[in-house]
Parts: sequence; C-alpha cells; structure tokens
Amino acid sequence: MRNLVCWLAMAVLILPAAAAASPDLEVRRKALSDLLQEQWEYTMRANPLYASFLGDKRYNDQLDDFSQKHIDEDIEQTRQFLVRFEAIDTTGFPEQEVLNKQLMVRDLKMALEGARFKPWEMPVDQQNGVHIQLPALVNVLAFDSVKDYEDYISRLKQIPRLFDQVEIQMRKGMAENWMPPKSVLGEVVKQGNEIATTPADKNPFAQPFNKFPDAISEADRTRLRETGLAVIHDSILPSYSKFTTFVREEYEPKGRPEPGVWSLPNGDEYYAFRVKESTTTDLTPEEIHRLGLVQVKAIEDRMLAVARQLGFSDLKSFYASIPSNPKVHVHSRQELLDLYQKYIDQMYTKLPDLFGRLPKEKLDVKPIEEFREKEASTHYLEGTPDGSRKAHVMVNTGDYEKRTTIDSETTAYHEGVPGHHLQISIAQELPSLPPFRQHEFYTAYTEGWALYSEELGKEVGFFQDPYSYYGHLQDDMLRAIRLVVDTGFHYKHWTRQQVVDFFHEHSAIDEPEVQEETDRYMAWPAQALGYKVGQLEILKLRQYSKDQLGDKFDIRAFHDEVLSGGALPLDVLSTRIHDWVGQQKAQAASAQVKPAAAK
Repeated sequence: MRNLVCWLAMAVLILPAAAAASPDLEVRRKALSDLLQEQWEYTMRANPLYASFLGDKRYNDQLDDFSQKHIDEDIEQTRQFLVRFEAIDTTGFPEQEVLNKQLMVRDLKMALEGARFKPWEMPVDQQNGVHIQLPALVNVLAFDSVKDYEDYISRLKQIPRLFDQVEIQMRKGMAENWMPPKSVLGEVVKQGNEIATTPADKNPFAQPFNKFPDAISEADRTRLRETGLAVIHDSILPSYSKFTTFVREEYEPKGRPEPGVWSLPNGDEYYAFRVKESTTTDLTPEEIHRLGLVQVKAIEDRMLAVARQLGFSDLKSFYASIPSNPKVHVHSRQELLDLYQKYIDQMYTKLPDLFGRLPKEKLDVKPIEEFREKEASTHYLEGTPDGSRKAHVMVNTGDYEKRTTIDSETTAYHEGVPGHHLQISIAQELPSLPPFRQHEFYTAYTEGWALYSEELGKEVGFFQDPYSYYGHLQDDMLRAIRLVVDTGFHYKHWTRQQVVDFFHEHSAIDEPEVQEETDRYMAWPAQALGYKVGQLEILKLRQYSKDQLGDKFDIRAFHDEVLSGGALPLDVLSTRIHDWVGQQKAQAASAQVKPAAAK
C-alpha cells in the first residue's frame, strides 16, 4: 500500500511532463495555462494578506502563517512548481506564453536561491515587519458589510499567534548571528511601544470601528465595535507590549554592530544575491559603485547650473538659503496635499501626448496616518483590479512646517502619474497577461520607470519654478547617491559616518532625511539600487530606439511598448524593445516598397 501511495505521488509530478511531451500544441498550451492558474491560487491561499491587498477577499479572515513548518512546506511547494513548469515544452507557443513560462521559472529559481539565506530569520527592522504592516491593513481592506468586519475581527484575534511565530524566527536569527543593525532597532522599539500604549478606542487597529457604512444596522455596529475593541485591548495591546519588551531587552542588544551585511555569515554572498534581485542585472557591486560616482558628478553639474540661475555662486550657499526661504514651505497639512493634487492634475492633461494607452481609473491624494508619519515616506498605494479600492498617493504631511516643497512636484510624478500609477494600473488592466504578471514587481523596472517618469515632467514643460526643478535634480541625485553609499556600506565596508558625510557633501537633503535614508540602506541592502539602474536602462533603450528609427520614432508607441508587458527584468525588457524596433523598421521598409511596386 505504501508503494502505491508513493507511485501515485510521483505520478502527480510526472503528469505535466507527459502533457508537455504531447505533440498536440493546444494540449501543451492548456497545461501551462492551468499550471499558472494553480500556482496563482496557491499563492493567494498561502499568502492571505497579499490576497487581500489585491482585493481577493476569499481569505480575509486569515493571517499569514510564519511557522517553520509552513515556511518549509512553501519552499518544497516552490521546488515542485519549478519542476513542473520546466517540464512543459513551449515550442510553437505564442511569444507571450513562452515569456510566461520563462518569467515564472525565473521567479521560482530566485525564490529558492534567496531561501538559502533564511530571510525569515531577520523579519523585523524599522521599515519592515508585522509590527508596522498589520496596523496598515485598514488602508487596503474594504469595510462594506458585516462580514468584512467579522473577517477583520477574526484576523485581529490571530495577531498574538503571528507575533509568537515571528519571535521564534527572530530568536533563531539571534542564535545564528543573522541580525539587523543594532542602531535601527531602537526605532522598532518606539514603533511597537506606540501601538502598545495607545488605548484600544484610539488605536490604529480601531479605525474601522469609528465609522460604519449605512447598510450596517445599529445593533451590528454596537456588537462589532464592542467585540473589536475588546480584542484590541485584551489581545493586541499585550502582544505588542510583549514584542516591544523582547526587542528592547533581548533582540536589540544583540543587533549587529556593523552597518554592512558583509559582517553577517555569508554576508558577501547574500549581498551579491540581493544586488542581482534588485537590479535584475549581472552588474557587480564595484561596477554599480563606479556608476554611482559618475552619475553624482553629472547631476551635480546640472544642480550648480540651477543654483547660478537663482543667483548663487556655488551649491553650498544655495543649500544654506533653502531652510529660511518662505517660497519652499507650506503652512498646513492641507496645503501640502493640495500641492500634490495640483501637480497630478496638471500632468493628467499631458498624458495623451506621451501615451497611447491610459489607465481607466484616476488616483486620489490622501495623507499618511499620523501613527506612521515618523517612518513612512510619501508613497503610492495601488488600487485593486476590481475597482473596490482606488489608487492613492499617500503624502507624509507630518512636520510640514519643517519640510520644504522643492521635491513635491517630482515626487507627485514619481508616485502618481506618469510614474507608479500609470505603470501598475496598466499592468493590472492587461487581459492577455496571467495574474502573476499583472501584479509582478521588479524593483529595477517598477522604480526605474517611476524615476524615468519624473524627467517626463520637464519634457512636457513643467518644473517652471527653478526651485521645483532643483528639487527634481536633488531627487535624481538621491538615487545616484544610493548607488555609491549602498555599495559603500555592504561591499566597501563604509562606516555610517562615511555615508552621512557623502550625503552632505553632494546634496542639500535635510538632516532628518539623511539619517532616515542612511538607516534604510543599512537595514534593506541593495533595494535602493534598482531605481537608478532601471532608469538608466530605460533611457538607454529610448535612445537606441530613436537612433534606429529616426523620424519614425514615436514616443507614445515607445512608452506603450515599455508598459504593455507588465513589469519585466531589465534584460527581458531590453530584448523586447530591440525586437519592437526591428518590427518598426521592417514595417517602415515594407511601407516604402509597396508604392514602388504599385507604380
């Protein structure tokens, strides 16, 4: 009997290979389509928070499982999916279906390669972790019915279990010296303590109980609110308190003393993997560091030109003038929100000049919740494919009186249109792509496109205010500096002070942001590299297309081609654009031949 069970289990794995061996093209195409759907369903089932983020409400009553048993099972499932996908022969498939398999195989291999480093044993820092991700759930969930609230309460009840699982993994990391920098863990303590000490009725988790839709009766409102607040008071606050105590008394003291991951076991290998994952290239840390230095110098020259235009002889005197310049400050939170709305609205009027295809839904501007202001930057929150949640640019309005507005315009284009909103919304709306590609994310492509989009504002005549254009250059400089200091930390063994000094030497970024950015690179190695690497690749492909097509080059067609395949690794994007250029040249040549033949 045992042998029979084993044989049946093997047969399940072998079956797709048998289908792939079939000479019937349609059978093989269906096998791939079915397997893609099966893998997607598994992803939603195994990651209920991600499913909710995408608007799939089937698992809204569940939290993720962070137990070692689930982690091990997920790795094994990934291995099995890889075997099954690789077994499908895509000979004769349409181009996009071939790419579907290639990208899925690539993703699965990267997941298995990354699992070697046990990232789950270092799950918490000042920017990542359940302690800050869970309160933000209220921004992505719909609260339209009694069931929505009951599902949410079910999730709240599971939070103590998830914290216990996270602590177990953190303790494993402690035992194996797989630790975040000690210097950032104090902020984790503050973040956890803020939730732990906020009364239940004023807690971020209680937000859905402060306002109910009209369709919910008074009796249900009272019941749901009382139940929810009781769970927050009796379960969530104690869990946050326990977590905060653990981090403060046990975890933080053992944080790694060095800022770079080179100091971790297999740290150099880990950083090399993270660089490959973030950039989707084979660039080495040394090559990226040198590229960053070249970019810093080039952008610095452009910044100096703006400073001189404004009457300053050098950048340092210009930097010194900014904090006291009333032209670059706002007087209220609402004024800052209105500024972002103004820039987004004006860019919408220019989109038809740049794109043939536009997303169906526009986006809104909202403030980041006050409890997240200290660690959150202005960012894009994508909408759901079914339209149940609109996309937003979430603006950090905290300390508005200390902030300057010089980068507001460029950030509006990056986070809103034509940046993240255009790219992500169009990908969601492409019916020919399977779900995993509609929601694919590669840092170099997604952030590279958003950074590239900032410059489009200049091309269509915006950045009329020199201070605003300087802010654009400063943000571009920030991304160039990242290439230098991220590799500085994790490859060249730079100290924290070296990074801070490099920031001050080459930018006017204010001190709080310098400190936040420095902490970010320490805790999140290589993530920041994708922005500039991706932008430069898109610019290179655009120039190649213009050089090859001459007066036949159409910026709208180029942008549509870049966006019409969803997010792609940079090498795949390069192949796609080169193929497209070849097709455009062939069509142009054919159009020239036809009139001559007719004559």
